[in-house]
Amino acid sequence: MRTEPAAVLFDMDGTLVDTEPYWIETEFNLVAEFGGTWSMEHALNLVGNDLLVSGAYIREHGGVDLDPAEIVDRLLDGVVSRVRQQVPWQPGAVELLTALNLAGVPCGLVTMSWQRFVAPILEALPPSSFATVVTGDRVELGKPHPEPYLLAAAELGVDPADCLAIEDSNTGAKSAEAAGCTVLVVPNHVPVLEGERRVFRDSLAGLDLAGLARVFAG
Repeated sequence: MRTEPAAVLFDMDGTLVDTEPYWIETEFNLVAEFGGTWSMEHALNLVGNDLLVSGAYIREHGGVDLDPAEIVDRLLDGVVSRVRQQVPWQPGAVELLTALNLAGVPCGLVTMSWQRFVAPILEALPPSSFATVVTGDRVELGKPHPEPYLLAAAELGVDPADCLAIEDSNTGAKSAEAAGCTVLVVPNHVPVLEGERRVFRDSLAGLDLAGLARVFAG
């Protein structure tokens, strides 16, 4: 039985970066443009979702008279603009990623955001920080389905059961669990339920490789 992960798979929004406030601000602006009403409850219901699912939700609940794909494009325009001004890194995330890279531990990024939103964030990191990047527009079934994590593990050539996933939402944790990963949950904007394969921590700040191995070993 492994005592340390063969690979570490990072969620992005809320885990590597705290872009949720950017998404929420953009949602409010878009709904207001179409004369609809929006709430923090609605916004938090979308955390971790596949973007087209979120687009359909905004159309239904926010009164935005656009196709879900058009809604996603509008959201991405707003959030990408904010990210290009400043990438809001989560405490300890870049330091942990750097330590894993230096130790030769393969890392993957598994996010439901689309490639054009992920690109400016990757540009702010050293090249090859992630050995694979799975985005929402690369999979047929998004989180909470296991497909994103199964694809990442396959592209890294490792068994999902030997991977540690880092997530901040129930939706993401369900996806990683269903794929067979151990999940380090660092809740951010939404509470996350306990689970058999879930280990909780308040922050990635101060987490070193030995600590990560202890999380993986349970």
